[in-house]
Amino acid sequence: MSVDPDDVTPVGIRQTGANLITYGLPVLPGSMFLLAYYGEIPIMGLPGCVMYSKASAFDIILPRILVGEKLVKQDLLELAHGGLCLQCSECRYPVCPLGKA
Repeated sequence: MSVDPDDVTPVGIRQTGANLITYGLPVLPGSMFLLAYYGEIPIMGLPGCVMYSKASAFDIILPRILVGEKLVKQDLLELAHGGLCLQCSECRYPVCPLGKA
């Protein structure tokens, strides 16, 4: 996914009938993350940063999805506190403040 207004990913996901929870997170890197649910099935749109960042919003959300947690908008808004990767010279995620409330 990209910040380009021509990115049709969110539109395509909505057209499936999925419930869009968020298109954007208060987390860097990864602010263009998308989360939707098609019934009980989670759909995640990943920002380009997941290809080059050692830790991103995806690393915060994926474990919660894998254990069956169904996230709502408020869960994601709470990530604003601790939502900045400090780009440490040696990444120690998840033992860091990224995504910690």
